[in-house]
Amino acid sequence: MNIRQADMADADALEALINKAYEVENFFVTGNRIHSHEISAYLVKGYFFVALIEQLIVGCIYLELKNKRAYFGLLSVHPSYQGKGIGKELIFLAENFGRRHHCSHMDMNVVNLREELPPFYRKLGYEVTGEQLPFAPRTLVTDKPVFFILMSKTLLPE
Repeated sequence: MNIRQADMADADALEALINKAYEVENFFVTGNRIHSHEISAYLVKGYFFVALIEQLIVGCIYLELKNKRAYFGLLSVHPSYQGKGIGKELIFLAENFGRRHHCSHMDMNVVNLREELPPFYRKLGYEVTGEQLPFAPRTLVTDKPVFFILMSKTLLPE
């Protein structure tokens, strides 16, 4: 597997990957999770890293640096490649990128209705901060009460 930084030419492939990976949220979200124009906007203000197997993008993570804190989101692995450590490898890459840029913490959000996610991230050292944030400032339609839960990890120097 190869990991590289994404660029604008990857926007359509990222849109397809993220929407496929987030189909698991169809029990509360109607429509696509993201569109290529949103990905283009993310690429302007942060970084996408993509995992490739034989030139096929099978995973991605978005990373943004905010002063001494880093944030990752939109972690996505194509369902056919899940369970192979690709997501964890992308998280470790994001954490190391944050460390190299002198960030002391990594933040990320989980959707309250995705009850399987906090235990997964706790195993990687993330803790719930207690802060709740609005879900989907964009135009996603939800049919259940939904919000983001902030999780954070202290990034110790290597």
